[in-house]
Amino acid sequence: MLALADALGLEHFDLFGWSMGAGVAMQVLIDAPERVRTLVLQSPVSPYGFGGTAGTDGALLHPDGAGSGGGTANPRFVELLAAGDAGLDDPASPRNVYRAFYVAPGRTLEDEDLHVASMLTTVTGEGNYPGDSTPSEHWPAVAPGGRGVLNTMAPTVCRLDGVLDVSPKPPVLWLRGELDQIVSDTSMFDLAQLGALGAVPGWPGTDACPPQPMVAQTRALLDAYADAGGSYSEVVLPGVGHSPHVEAPDVVRDAVVAHLRSA
Repeated sequence: MLALADALGLEHFDLFGWSMGAGVAMQVLIDAPERVRTLVLQSPVSPYGFGGTAGTDGALLHPDGAGSGGGTANPRFVELLAAGDAGLDDPASPRNVYRAFYVAPGRTLEDEDLHVASMLTTVTGEGNYPGDSTPSEHWPAVAPGGRGVLNTMAPTVCRLDGVLDVSPKPPVLWLRGELDQIVSDTSMFDLAQLGALGAVPGWPGTDACPPQPMVAQTRALLDAYADAGGSYSEVVLPGVGHSPHVEAPDVVRDAVVAHLRSA
């Protein structure tokens, strides 16, 4: 991101990050706070990564990050993604996952074919999506590996609470859909939540492996950011899932424009 900004001759810029991209945007802020004018976090990954943590401070459930990383992806989804299968016959097909999770359930978008075609351009494998994994002695018996995109969000390497120490602190807009099932305190992509629902066997219970409170973790960090001299505003979009910019583009546009003008 910083190399791109340099190539474009942008000394200062506004950043908009969605989902994993919001984690990238927070890392840019940590690395170069003097260059970021404003920050928009849409449906952001928790500042403590995806899976394997508990509490609003993102404490690791296990030192190896068990329950996160490349081994946590649905292997059937990865298989169908690699095959370019956009059909409706398999619940794990990219189109069905899009309809069930990337937008609010039951929502039909005019550009669905375009969005699913974009999903099918994903390069799969250990070096790309989802990445590799290592065995773990802890449930669910899988820990992060060292390659691939999901391992970048393992809590053993993804720790974004460094935003509390940056100076200056740009204003932050936090956008999220009320019906988001991916980034949620009860995420349907979190193996601990799936274990609690009985979908992944052997779950050791809430005390040992609670679902990750992703939204609560982000709110706690942003509250601390405000206490440390920064500021943020939160916009929750009713009836919207993980993709506010495609589900409610006018609302997102207006919120972002107001945010930029207020800076």
